[in-house]
Order: sequence, then C-alpha cells, then structure tokens
Amino acid sequence: MTDAPPFPGHLTIDLGALARNWQAANEASGTATASAVVKADGYGLGVVRVVDALYGAGCRTFFVALASEGAAVRHALPDAEIYVLNGTMKDTASAMVEADLVPVLNDLTQILEWKTCCDAAGRRLPAALMLDTGMSRLGLDADQVSAAGSNPEVLGNLDLKLVMSHLACADDASSDMNARQRASFDTLRAKLPDAPASLANSAGIFLGADYHYDLTRPGICLYGASPFAAASAPFDPVVRAMAEIIQVRDVKAGDTIGYGATYAASAAMRTATIAAGYADGIFRTAGNSAMAAINGTLVPYVGRVSMDLIALDVSALDSASVKPGDAVELLGSTVSVDDLAQATGTIGYEVLTSLGSRYERRYITG
Repeated sequence: MTDAPPFPGHLTIDLGALARNWQAANEASGTATASAVVKADGYGLGVVRVVDALYGAGCRTFFVALASEGAAVRHALPDAEIYVLNGTMKDTASAMVEADLVPVLNDLTQILEWKTCCDAAGRRLPAALMLDTGMSRLGLDADQVSAAGSNPEVLGNLDLKLVMSHLACADDASSDMNARQRASFDTLRAKLPDAPASLANSAGIFLGADYHYDLTRPGICLYGASPFAAASAPFDPVVRAMAEIIQVRDVKAGDTIGYGATYAASAAMRTATIAAGYADGIFRTAGNSAMAAINGTLVPYVGRVSMDLIALDVSALDSASVKPGDAVELLGSTVSVDDLAQATGTIGYEVLTSLGSRYERRYITG
C-alpha cells in the first residue's frame, strides 16, 4: 500500500481560540453560567475535539440537537450535563436514559413519553422544558404550560432541571421582540415549579443581565462568527481553510470564465484556479461576489463556483508571487466566516456546518 496523496485543502481549527471564546461568553454572562451549544458535530468542526477543549476551559453543560449527538458527547465527557434540544423523538427515549442525557421536552406528548421512562426506570429522570414565547417552532404554548402547571400529575415524577425558551431576534438589539419574549417567558415559567431558567443564546448574552437568568447558551460565537445581524464578531477566529492553486493562466479581454459564462474579462487579466468548490462548503453563490486571500491580499472570485474549482482574479499580484502549489486562504484572519457568509447571502452557521470532508483537518491549541 502506498501512502495516500496529500489533501489539496487544509482546515486548521484553533481549539485555544475556541476555549477563549467560551471564557469570554461566560464572563459576559455575569452571574449566570455559560453552557455550550455543540450540535451538528460541533458546528461542523468535530464535536469530540470541540467538547474536550470546552471542558478544559471550564464548561460543564452542553446542548445538542439529537440523541445520537448526545451519545457522542457522553462518550467523550462521562460527567458532563448534556441536553438534547429536540426532546424525545421516535425511539430515542430509552437511548437517552442509557446515556444519561437530559431531554428538552417540547410538548405534552414528549412529557408523557418521558414520564413513562421514569416509571420504567423506577426513579425520577432529569428533564428540561422548552416554552414557546414567540417563535412558534418548538415548545409548550401557553395552554400547555397552564395544563402542566395546574396538574401536579403532569410533571410529578420528573426531575425538572431547567426551564428555557429561545430568542428569535436577539441578533438585533433594537427589536421589540426581545422584551416581549422575555416578558412572556417570565409569565409562563411562573406557572411551573421552580427551576433554573435559560433564555439567552450567543446574541442574547449581550442584551444585558435581564436576559441571563441562570444559564446562557452560547453557540455561534464560540466558533468565531458574529451572532449579530449588523456587527462584526468580538471573538477570536477559530477556523482557517486553505486551498491549493492548480493553475495560473492569462485571460484575454472578452474571454469568459466558468459555467454559464457569467464573467467576461473587460481587459487582459491573470487568474488562478484553486482546488475547492461547493463540495468543500464554498457555496455556488460565492461566484463573482466573494473574496479569497493570497498572502494577506484579497483577490475576487470570478465566474461561478463549481463542485471542485474556483477561479480567482490575481491580476493585482506580482506574477512571481502566484504559482501552482501555493496556498490560498478561503477562511481565516483575512476572510472571516462572516465575510464569506455575507458574500453568499447566508449566515456564519451555514458556512461552518457546510465545510466538507475533503479537507485535511488539523487541530491546534493556540
């Protein structure tokens, strides 16, 4: 067997920056404690390495979306508290009991299913309740909260660890929705047994102490992207994605580049074609709008992004400084996750969770 050929793309994940970002979020949470949202394989960065770094930084509470994700975190962190946001989906309740996971129960049906697990286990099992305060997505509505709070039988054999809701517009501090949701949360949770409360996501932490309650739930900010709609991230970048130049070529005035001939050279130019594309999480919509960087200099995408290739305009660079085999920054200190997201009409969450499997991944601690 010969050694596998090297990867044309490289993804460096700075676990030291990740840890510092959690510590910053925890400090900004005031008297509350920060947890960490690590769903979707740690926002695409590898959940086992992510939770190990966060645990080392002091985090002890983690949120995932699915029971299978929770089981992976439990294997890595035997003594962490792990919440499953989607609750007791079909055939997952017994697995959550076995892995000591805490379901976030989203309606009366899930509550009943978890109570059945309590009966089968012969003991009170931990649970959280999600309250719908305006997103109309998941959670008990006002009538269900009243039913649960007025009938001791509904929650009687649950060990209620947390009552929570989720902010819809925290990325916009001026939105009236934030205060309305906080008021609704206070009204609804007053109908339930006393339990620790959680409302703030990454952006919600920065709405102030009134939103902190007992536990905050930072997610995107941990990974270096901005949680705000119109502000840059006050956090350290975590991800650096690099791709290799395959070919440098001269393009004549009038020549077109890429599928659909969406770019035509207005004058003679030089391009560099790199080994990356939408199979690597660089969205097709980045064509003719996004920027990459070569040695700290921004260079624009020209033509459509294809599955494996992107063309860049390198006319402004000295010809000796751009050659096949050189590395190009797709994400990093010059091109942030939010820069790429803005150029492609999406958000940092989607950029991070779309990074493909074709990168060679390297984890560093500083």
